[in-house]
Amino acid sequence: MKAAKQSFKFLVLLFTLFFGAVVFAQHHEKKHSSEGSEIDTEQEIDEYIIHHTKDSHDFTLWSYTDDANQRHHVGFPLPIILWTSEGLVTFMSSEFHHNDDGHVLVEKGGQKFAKIHSKIYELEAGASVVNFDETHHATNAHKVVDFSITKSVVGVLLIGLLMFWWFSSLARQYKKKQIPTGFGRILEPLVIYVRDEIAKPNIGDAKYRQFTGYLLTVFFFIWIANLAGLMSFGFNITGQIAITACLAIFTLVIYTTKANKEYWGHTLWMPGVPVFVKPVLAIIELAGHFLIKPFSLLVRLFANINAGHIVVMSLIAIIYKFKESMGLAGSIPLGLVLSFFITLIEVLVAFLQAYIFTMLSALFIGMAVAEHDHH
Repeated sequence: MKAAKQSFKFLVLLFTLFFGAVVFAQHHEKKHSSEGSEIDTEQEIDEYIIHHTKDSHDFTLWSYTDDANQRHHVGFPLPIILWTSEGLVTFMSSEFHHNDDGHVLVEKGGQKFAKIHSKIYELEAGASVVNFDETHHATNAHKVVDFSITKSVVGVLLIGLLMFWWFSSLARQYKKKQIPTGFGRILEPLVIYVRDEIAKPNIGDAKYRQFTGYLLTVFFFIWIANLAGLMSFGFNITGQIAITACLAIFTLVIYTTKANKEYWGHTLWMPGVPVFVKPVLAIIELAGHFLIKPFSLLVRLFANINAGHIVVMSLIAIIYKFKESMGLAGSIPLGLVLSFFITLIEVLVAFLQAYIFTMLSALFIGMAVAEHDHH
């Protein structure tokens, strides 16, 4: 009976969270175009969905339109940190504004910057507007090195602090007593699972301890980031290829630096094969080591998470796509039901992608540090 009550409470909480996420996304879906009309055409909806999955230089919680048909965004700005031809330039993202030509411009220290499709460009000296060619590429501006604190960076920092708090608390509980309490009871079985089911079988009993900390960090970071992307905060951390590439590079560095002589011997000069075949196999093995393995890690996570967000938002867009033919009374329940069940599936995908990334990382590390018996 107690377990049934806990399960019911969990389902109610889950429904509340994801219903809020759906409503929030629907509210965002009513974003207005520059002409003041709602985004409701197929092309506009597609562009908005793709825009929603990208990173942002500010943090918008929600948007609304006042009685004067003016669009307002509720949120807070983030620091812009740029390395330009004149050196380091910093300012807040709230300084960007639209000029008479509709371009997002800011002037700082005698330099002018434009934000085009969420990318920041430095205008050439003497230019006051951005000129575009027939393919809509800026002709009088060039990209700058952007070190800005974006929305995804804020998410990474928050998740890092959250994990540090959780696991520091769990470690203190282990020092005081053998059985954790509170939220530690949820963390403990997951930690044991990663250790016993991922680290030990793939790396081996002799060496798994020195890599378990990294595997736990990767697993919980990806899992929490995936779950944050399903809530109404607007995060899409693991849907940014820069984040997944960074995680893949960490794994690459570990299994490259920790690889033993036998691994490199098998990679560079494969035993047991004809001599003229060994150079060809060495090239293939090196490509697999430095390119294929990390590429498979970063693309699988990036593509699956982005695909999930696009599917959920596409189902929500049904409300606006079919509101004329079905009416709001028919389109809203259809969009809510479909997006709700897909979101539930995304909860499973969030865990599954964290598991797959951690499992493959452990497998690659285990292959690099394995000791081979020669008879």
